[in-house]
Amino acid sequence: MPVGGKATAARRNRPGARSLELESLAGGGPPAPRTPTGLAEFDRVLGGGLVRGGAVLLGGDPGIGKSTLLLQALGAVAKSGREVIYVSGEEGADQIRDRADRLGLADAPLLLATATSTDAAAATIVNTPNLALIAIDSIQTMYVEGVESAPGSVAQVRASAQLLIAAAKRAGASLLLVGHVTKDGAIAGPRVLEHMVDAVLYFEGDTSQHYRILRAVKNRFGPADSLGVFEMTGLGLAEVPNPSALFVGEREGREPVTGSAVFAGFRGARPLLVEVQALVGAPGPASPRRAVVGWDSARLAMTLAVLETRAGLPFSGRDVFLSVAGGLRIDEPAADLAAAAALASALLERPTPKDCVFYGELALSGEVRPAPQADARLKEAERLGFSRAAAPGDTKMKGVKVETIKRVDDLVTLLAAQPLLRAPKPADWPDDES
Repeated sequence: MPVGGKATAARRNRPGARSLELESLAGGGPPAPRTPTGLAEFDRVLGGGLVRGGAVLLGGDPGIGKSTLLLQALGAVAKSGREVIYVSGEEGADQIRDRADRLGLADAPLLLATATSTDAAAATIVNTPNLALIAIDSIQTMYVEGVESAPGSVAQVRASAQLLIAAAKRAGASLLLVGHVTKDGAIAGPRVLEHMVDAVLYFEGDTSQHYRILRAVKNRFGPADSLGVFEMTGLGLAEVPNPSALFVGEREGREPVTGSAVFAGFRGARPLLVEVQALVGAPGPASPRRAVVGWDSARLAMTLAVLETRAGLPFSGRDVFLSVAGGLRIDEPAADLAAAAALASALLERPTPKDCVFYGELALSGEVRPAPQADARLKEAERLGFSRAAAPGDTKMKGVKVETIKRVDDLVTLLAAQPLLRAPKPADWPDDES
């Protein structure tokens, strides 16, 4: 054997190396203890609350309300008698006090610090007895001494996060990191930052609207893709316990409209009703436009192709617009049937049944495939006052009648039974001889 090979083998089997401690898969202790934030919607997204020693990354656009959400959660935890620290690298202590006063949290026993030194923050975590929660606002303002780069750089963000996470795990405290986002909406900094933390949350919404959405894209201690809804008020963020009513809108007493269908969907472990809206234009000589908000444009193209090829609905040459109400984005394949119903309704000028929800995945063959957790979808629909559901399969539930939709032809038949709101113009439909 070559000399180099002997040296390599010797290094592999150093006498001082310690073997790994192995455990049985059947073993394990109790579930990780959690700290409720006092905000039910926040706790729902987290999977039940903050985990001791866990790190959560919260991102969102400037001015969307991240600091307000953070301060309300920290104040509620502090009022419960736990030790809580808020470290801000962007605002002064007086600014935070003013916001706390507006939110009615002036009496919360919350400890403040305005600093950008990661080393000092990590030392504070380790040296504070019985620390339950510490928040860093934001991770892009922190710096580690000895790292030769400016705060916010890839090296500084990575080093700061690593040092803070290690200190939080050592102290058994929960860590909340606020992160800036890029123009594309992703959290700024190295992608490894999202891999280092236990949960990644995004706080989203239109600043011109009152509603905000908190969603999880990663969660090691709970369901991913969970959803929490808040309303921005003069007294801070108020929880919206019934978001289905928000995204569906007020339908009772509303005049029948075409191009609208209610989707019985899921976000994480939460059933959610969402209104899908569509608008189809008349045929034109120019290239037709296809615009979609809140849904995948590729699935829109596929749905249009299936409706045209398998059901004979003429979408060629027409402008098509599809939108999910409330600013929500849906990625579930089960939304195909609701989108197809909205599109067909807009084209045929026949409204969908007002008391009906839709769900099911559309196949290229024109068949409609079942969606998981059908019972929970129907229960949510019944709770909101819907008495019918158009879906594949033979799911039965008291209070909700299921109209079986096995193919897109069945969907067209269901819509054909609805009253015609506007007679199609002769130019709307292609001539049979053309």
